[in-house]
Amino acid sequence: MLAIIDYGVGNLFSLSRSLDYLGVDCRITRSLAELKAADRILLPGVGAFGDARQKLAELSLIEPIQELAAAGKPFLGICLGMQLLFDSSEEFGTHAGLGLIPGRIVSMQSAFEEAKLNLKVPQIGWNRLTVRKESPLVSGLGEQDFVYYVHSYFATDCQEYVIADSDYGLAIPGIVQKDNVFGTQFHPEKSGAVGLKILKAFTEVPL
Repeated sequence: MLAIIDYGVGNLFSLSRSLDYLGVDCRITRSLAELKAADRILLPGVGAFGDARQKLAELSLIEPIQELAAAGKPFLGICLGMQLLFDSSEEFGTHAGLGLIPGRIVSMQSAFEEAKLNLKVPQIGWNRLTVRKESPLVSGLGEQDFVYYVHSYFATDCQEYVIADSDYGLAIPGIVQKDNVFGTQFHPEKSGAVGLKILKAFTEVPL
């Protein structure tokens, strides 16, 4: 069983529909017992980093998530859920992340201004995903696959863990992985057949 963490932040319906389409046994839950019983865990997320982390804290889920990931359970963060995997974020202040993948979440607008790039923020829409390293999540992808992004912040200081990226003025990490912990900055549930391949690949990561 795959557990989708319900902490009040995330598009749970479209994500669960995508997994249902794939024939995956999934459950939307905030129950610690169900998270422990699950084979795999998925952390979705939309909105602001600090608010999302606060909601996880209010539900007493931060330490259990860290422990389950450390125990080797396959774990996937999506969009804001991916950003929460990192050490910290500078979105509306400085906030601690889950610390599952080394790196920081920084402002795309600030990075563009520093690089003297005049690009629209947030990045909204389709962008090509370029695979940089081998990973179970990208084993079925091609060289011209596109995925759907909606975000104003992105991960940095994490190059060792970048599996695939997209060019949006800068190289934007699209898929990251450290051992059994995975993240996608884009929304696989909104990325058509390519996104379904990625979700399916996650459900097949060896336990």
